[in-house]
Parts: sequence; C-alpha cells; structure tokens
Amino acid sequence: MAKKIYVVDTNIILQNLQHLYDLSDDGSNIIVIPETVLIELEDKKKLGNELGYHSRQFARLLAKAKTKEVDYKKHYKIVKMKYETLELHLISKDQYESEILEHNLAESNDKRIIEIAELAQEHYKGAKIRFISIDIYARMFALLKNIKAETLHDDRADVPEFHFIKKLNVESIYFNTLPYASIEKFDENYLPENFCYEFISDDGNVTYGIVVNKTIHILEDSDFHALAVRPANMKQKFFTKAMLTDTYNLLVVDAKAGSGKTLLSIASAMRLIDKGEYEKIVYVRNSIESLDRGAEIGFLAGNEEKLRIYNMALYDTLEFIAKKKLKRHENRDKEESIKSKVEHLMQKYNIELLWPGEARGRTLSDAIVIMDEWQNSSEKTTQLILSRLDETCMAIVIGSNRQIDNLYLNKYNNGLTTLLKQTKFHHDEINMFAIELDRSVRGKFAEFSESIFEHRRN
Repeated sequence: MAKKIYVVDTNIILQNLQHLYDLSDDGSNIIVIPETVLIELEDKKKLGNELGYHSRQFARLLAKAKTKEVDYKKHYKIVKMKYETLELHLISKDQYESEILEHNLAESNDKRIIEIAELAQEHYKGAKIRFISIDIYARMFALLKNIKAETLHDDRADVPEFHFIKKLNVESIYFNTLPYASIEKFDENYLPENFCYEFISDDGNVTYGIVVNKTIHILEDSDFHALAVRPANMKQKFFTKAMLTDTYNLLVVDAKAGSGKTLLSIASAMRLIDKGEYEKIVYVRNSIESLDRGAEIGFLAGNEEKLRIYNMALYDTLEFIAKKKLKRHENRDKEESIKSKVEHLMQKYNIELLWPGEARGRTLSDAIVIMDEWQNSSEKTTQLILSRLDETCMAIVIGSNRQIDNLYLNKYNNGLTTLLKQTKFHHDEINMFAIELDRSVRGKFAEFSESIFEHRRN
C-alpha cells in the first residue's frame, strides 16, 4: 500500500502531539510540516498556557529527531527527519505567493501553509495528499486549490446519547424497600450510565434516587438543609446528593449557562469540608487564548491578576454565598462586609486557585478539585490535572459544550466530552457520576436569551 502524505496545520500539533503518531500509523505514512507551522509554533512556545506546552513538547521532539537527508530542489527545500516511528518532512519555499498581512496574519499564514500543500502534490507524485486541519476556513482554502482536506477522525465522531436519568415503573408496595436495595433487583436493564432514577407507580407515587455502587440512595429534603445554597430543581438535587454521599471519586457535569453548576459544586464542597471529609477546595480553570493578544494570560502583569480574569466565576460564587450568610445581619458598610466574608470563606475552606500550567510536579491530597469550564480544556490537560490527584481527592468536572471558546477544540474532542463518554463503561479504579443540568436558574435574562437565541438554532 502506497504511503499517504499528511500536510498538517498548526492546530493539529497544538491540540495534541499524539495526532502525529495517529496519522503516521507506525511509520506507514509521511507527515509534512510546512515552514509556516514551525514559525507559528515558535511564537506559541513562549506562552505559559496549554498552547505553549504543546509547542515546547513539539520542539523537544524535533531536538531528538535525526536528520536523514536535506533535499534541495528548485525554489524549495525538504528536511527529512526521523523520530521513533515518525517520518517528518519539513518543507520551506524560497518565495511565497501570499504576502504577510499584519492586519490579518492568521489568514496569511493559512495561505502559505496551503502553498506547501500544493507543492507537496507536485513533489510526491502518485501519493495520496491530504491537508489536515481543525480550522474549517483553512480547509476551505485548501479545497479552493484542489487539495483534498480533512479534519481529524476524532472530530467527526458522534457524541453518544447519554441516559443519566431513567424513569422506572415500580409498584407502590415496593417503595419502602427501595432505600439501599440493589438497582438490579428493580431494573434488569440497568447500565453504568444510569446514575439517577425517577421511580413511578401506577397510582401516582413518585420518589427519586441515585445509584451508588449499584445500590439505591433515596433523595430526602434533609440531605440539603446544612448547605449554604440549596438545589432548586430535581437535577440539581441529583448532582448535590451525589457529591454529598462522598462515594463518587469523579463527577462530570455538562451544564448550560446559569444552571448553578459552579455554585452547587462550591456549596457542596464546603459542606464536605465542614464534615471533615476533606481539607481544601482547589479551583482549576484553564486559560483560553483570546483573539485579542492583550487578553492573553502571558501579557498580563502579576500572577494574581493574570488568573483573576479566569476565576471570576469563583469570586462571583463566593460573593453570592457571602451575601446569603450576611442576609440576616445588617451592616453599615455592606460592601466591606461582603469583601471580608469572601476572604473569610477563602481562608476557612482553604480555597486554592490553580492554573493547569502550575500543576506539573505537584500532588494534590485531601482536596475537592473543581475543574470548571472544562469544555475549553484538551484531553492532555485533563490527563495532567487528574494525574495530580491522589486517592484522597474528589474531582468535579463541569462545563458546557454549548460554550466552547478554545479555537483548537470542539464538542467532539475536548476533555469534558472525553470524560462524559467514559460514563458508558464501568471502571474498577474509579467511581464515576455524571448528569446534564439543562435548566437555567439564573433568572429572566438567561431564560430570555435562551428562548430567542438557542431555540432559534435548533
């Protein structure tokens, strides 16, 4: 079988270096790296975020690779390199047709990368040439030049339907036997992803429960009395109950904006610390590279200020809880009182802010680790954070596939989706729970925006 030639865009490497190995297929294929990709990676290498990490990782790969041959051609050059099973061809042109436009550098770079893909069609005659990019615009530029373009195979994979909540008909006479009974006794079709149940009888009785180690735990109003903020709807109750049972190691929540995911996570974590189950809360939120370079984390002064813009959801949550606690006590300087209460909560619950770039080399113990907005984190970052947790930790992964801001990710390949897919299976080493929170509790503006924008897309 003839070798395939894959010309890769920068975003393929920035998403996950493993993609190169997948495309290589144990050395069966050749990976072409355009010169412009190297330039873009060199620029990203200086960043302190996830993109910088992937750029540096690729630089280390190149440093270890052996140069087999430098092929000088008329108007272009090919450096042929080998590393492990990877056969890499780095191609540069003496002169590009596309000018570098400072006001639209990304488009200029895309067009120069496509020029290399065109050149590859001429150089590797008879081979199957494929341009691989996550960026739909880059793929369109390729197609306009009669170059076959593809995205990653993982990007085209369907996200399966999940059945986290299941309705089950049970005769009323058995309702009293539900608590702590085996779910398989009542549901012979029970699956690992069936975490929550609505038990219904023909005569109108209804009760709700979650499944913990295949046993039924019924929801009681008393479960939530000690919380600073109580769940407002049934799905919130399922999630909160799952946290408070302190049996699940990893909870994954796909939740729309305003559904209370961060608030309930923090409030429940505080309750578990009050009970002495854990010592601290670690809040993790990945930085997202903005189209506005001034908003990139590397361009802001001071560690606290750098991270503050990414942790506003946490500060808003603590302020909300502080107001709840101060509601019964009048204070002349209300603003100062709220600020002091937030600081008190930070100290009392040992709330620590963690940026993924700081996690390497660390081990977290006796902590509830809340990984927020995780639809914007890659599989690699997800692995990084989870691998820092020892067996005394609980991880809460929350996000929304409706709000992906990372230019290098989509709903098929981000860390949140990867973990959601794992709920289809039983894992001996870890106890998972997942739920979708699809109801906004933020108020009339969230409901209004959803009704006119989100529903109109469907």
